[in-house]
Amino acid sequence: MVKPGNYNTLEVAKEVDFGLYLDGKEFGEILLPQKWVPEGISPGDILTVFIYFDSQGRPIATTMKPKAVAGEFALLEVTDVTKVGAFLDWGLEKDLLLPFREQIDPANKGDQCLVYILVDPKSKRLIASAHLERFLDLEPADYETGQQVDIIVWQVGDIGYKAIINQKHQGLLYSNEVFRAISPGQSMKAYVSQIRPDGKIDLLLDKPGHEKIDGLSQKVLDVLDDNQGYLPFHDKSPAEEIYRVFHMSKKNFKKALGTLYKQKQIVLEDNGFRKSNF
Repeated sequence: MVKPGNYNTLEVAKEVDFGLYLDGKEFGEILLPQKWVPEGISPGDILTVFIYFDSQGRPIATTMKPKAVAGEFALLEVTDVTKVGAFLDWGLEKDLLLPFREQIDPANKGDQCLVYILVDPKSKRLIASAHLERFLDLEPADYETGQQVDIIVWQVGDIGYKAIINQKHQGLLYSNEVFRAISPGQSMKAYVSQIRPDGKIDLLLDKPGHEKIDGLSQKVLDVLDDNQGYLPFHDKSPAEEIYRVFHMSKKNFKKALGTLYKQKQIVLEDNGFRKSNF
């Protein structure tokens, strides 16, 4: 079955002056225009192509790679706004339509929009939607505590940042546990902190547990090495200064110091600490 909006592996049916026709099965023959035909390809060969629709609604193939495919969330830029909606740059020659009905706030040229890509059930064409909650998986997640995941920051709320996990589930980063600048639409790695009894997923940007402290401890050692093995910081130092130098919370800084002290890698002094082998 051919899936519009996705990559498909199809057989070359015939060659014409303006490209190749691929066996599109239930869609019939699908044109791969000459400008995208790889060298040395002939009838009977197998090609992996992306299938979308041209301005007349006909399926067409390309070897170009879009920024996202149907069934994925992506941050895309608005290239134009017309009477039918906004058009988004998704990496292909033909921009992706974000209809007015699928917008939450009016989109303007140059805006960055976090959207979900789908095949419109009415027109059967590929479109984008900003109503992301419709497309999140509501089935219970099977992540494990400490598991690394890919996230897209979605919304900023009163207690933290909503995020989309692995293009599938919703999670939450608490503001008091985020110690770097992040913004909606940003993609990054995160870790599962816990799955609550109600099924909601809490996230962390740093690895939880002892593994996280080990990583933070190494960060402290790296800063020590860059400062001749001594730093004028201790457990009474201002949290803002700790974050400025170490890019971590005061709580994590104190845990990292404790770990390094127990491992006898640092010596604590009245006004700071130094590396034990300096």
